Amino acid sequence: MNTPVISLEKGENINLTKEEPSLKNILIGCGWDIRASDQETFDLDVSLIMVGADGKASSERDLIFYNPAHQVSVCGSVRHTGDNRTGEGEGDDESILIQLDQVPADKHRLVVCVSIYKALEKKQNFGQVLNAYMRVLNADTDQEIRRYDLTEDYSKYTAVLTGEIYRYNGDWKFKAIGTGLTGGLLEFVRMHGLSAG
Repeated sequence: MNTPVISLEKGENINLTKEEPSLKNILIGCGWDIRASDQETFDLDVSLIMVGADGKASSERDLIFYNPAHQVSVCGSVRHTGDNRTGEGEGDDESILIQLDQVPADKHRLVVCVSIYKALEKKQNFGQVLNAYMRVLNADTDQEIRRYDLTEDYSKYTAVLTGEIYRYNGDWKFKAIGTGLTGGLLEFVRMHGLSAG
């Protein structure tokens, strides 16, 4: 069954559990294009941090990103599918798989961020990134549930906190956030209670 894809606006959220009661495995896909006029290569990275009710991660192992040592969460419920260093080609550039029924009970939110690798060193920012989006798919059916297109001007920022999957009264919900960060991945990590070291 092909249902039309519904796009979310910044700040909107949906109840994933009510939308698809049998939903167990989701894929968070992120994609982007680079302005043709920019000669420098851009390496954008998708990261996810698992946090408790206080909004903080309990250890650095709660950060899942491209580093091979951090591509799978300790509990095994979250897995980064690998680093894409160019953003070339159609479809998702990077993605993260989540087994919702395996996420530990003390993890209340799974927060997703897209950052530019070595942005300050290369003098790069999200103003040079086009058609960026984050989408949620049913990983078992490959059906897109919701899409969030990042249409704002993020020219001052080196990372964007795109969205989060969170627990609410026993259900899983998804919220489109779209907050720009000037400190890249390090700021994302710090704001959730981890040191930048």
